[in-house]
Amino acid sequence: MNQTLGQKLTRTKPIDTSVEYGQGLSSSGLSRSIGLFSLTMIGVGATIGTGIFFTMVEAVPKAGPSVILSFLMAAITAGLTALCYAELSFRIPASGSSYSFAYATVGEFLAFIMAACLLLEYGLAASATAIGWSSYLNNFLGNAVGWQIPEILRSPMIVSGAQGVEFHPGHVNLPPILLVIMCGFLLLRGTKESATTNAIMVMIKLAILIFFLVIAFSGFDSANFYPFFNTDNSKGFAGMSGVTAAAGTVFFSFIGLDTVATAGDEVKNPKRNVPRGILAALAIVTVFYLLVAVAALGAQPAAQFEGQEAGLAVILQHVTGKAWPALILSAGAVISVFSVTLVTIYGQTRILFAISRDGLIPKSFQRVHPRTLAPVSNTLIVCLVVALVAGFVDATFLWDMVSMGTLTAFIVVSLAVPVLRRKENGNGVKGFRVPFGPYVVPGLSIFACLYIMRDLSTTTFRVFFIWMTVAVLTYFFYGIHNSRLNKKAD
Repeated sequence: MNQTLGQKLTRTKPIDTSVEYGQGLSSSGLSRSIGLFSLTMIGVGATIGTGIFFTMVEAVPKAGPSVILSFLMAAITAGLTALCYAELSFRIPASGSSYSFAYATVGEFLAFIMAACLLLEYGLAASATAIGWSSYLNNFLGNAVGWQIPEILRSPMIVSGAQGVEFHPGHVNLPPILLVIMCGFLLLRGTKESATTNAIMVMIKLAILIFFLVIAFSGFDSANFYPFFNTDNSKGFAGMSGVTAAAGTVFFSFIGLDTVATAGDEVKNPKRNVPRGILAALAIVTVFYLLVAVAALGAQPAAQFEGQEAGLAVILQHVTGKAWPALILSAGAVISVFSVTLVTIYGQTRILFAISRDGLIPKSFQRVHPRTLAPVSNTLIVCLVVALVAGFVDATFLWDMVSMGTLTAFIVVSLAVPVLRRKENGNGVKGFRVPFGPYVVPGLSIFACLYIMRDLSTTTFRVFFIWMTVAVLTYFFYGIHNSRLNKKAD
């Protein structure tokens, strides 16, 4: 039966709630090898590190000491959305995260647009974190052996200068490229090996942050919190405007919640473990973010954060007057950012896998190696793109774009809850549901996301519009004709 254009745009993918999810292979051919602990560590690994190790340098100049409120605002918004993720992941336990949730609820076209947001979110997040890895690696080498990477090999070609975009021919940020190559090699070995390695690196990361807290609080000065709000309005960041703008910058740090949901096809008992993994990761992340932010601001005046490389390591050096604490923290950051980059690239490949499985992009993205069960072509393509962006583009261009993609994904996830409840009409499977009905929490989540989004830069909205235009054209020229649902209907 031929479908009208409107029917094609709004057709939804059926939800299979009859499948028993044990160990072994999933219906898509991926291996179910990830337990609750490893899944939670994937969420923590994709989250802790980015907002603390890097974005403090971008966020504190906007909000001053009140950046603590920015982290809290982002955490509350993420918490509201996490409840929505938990319900949806219980009822739609598949890889693809918010893309799969959208496909099952609001229709194919919006699901494809959501997929484009996720590609922007994960791809640029992986590049941004890999770039930040370079500064901590350089700090570590300087403190450990007294040698630093030459400027021409650790600075990008395209940078954000005082006069706008600047080009520095011959420059390349080599460390991030090497990091992405290492992540790609590990991911090609298989999911179980990658998850185990990530869990080990996350535990090291948490230990390093506790080490930072102990030393930073020893140099705590409450005078650093006065004035609490940014008073400089030259860039429009005075008062709560600075808090909201900084919240938009740090919000991408909560990408880990979405990463947990992307692993649905490789999790043992996903209906139980994915909701628990999301909520557990959020709780761990929020506590560490707030503690580290308070400790860092108490140990160093807000004015010193702007333009500071390897910020947390420098803070420890200033507090103790010695190099060894900075050396330990830089080493921990090098490991930490490795895990963030690893799981972010992992999330990107699994989203592409889900989109390809639905016929909306070429089949090469869903082909897996017969022995490792890893999507080889998919992983290689993602690593190539991430490495090129990380090696040649300034991270300043990336932070807010990642937040834009994350916020958009969270809005669609929140919207999907009442739609799914309406489709079920009281006949859905029993399990976790957001409290206070299908409208209160999702509505608050959407409002909070829009509130944070409004203070992102004009450039961010402009680039996002261009990317969405490309996504729409791609769907109408390729996706709408190759969709599996289209073939079933015909």
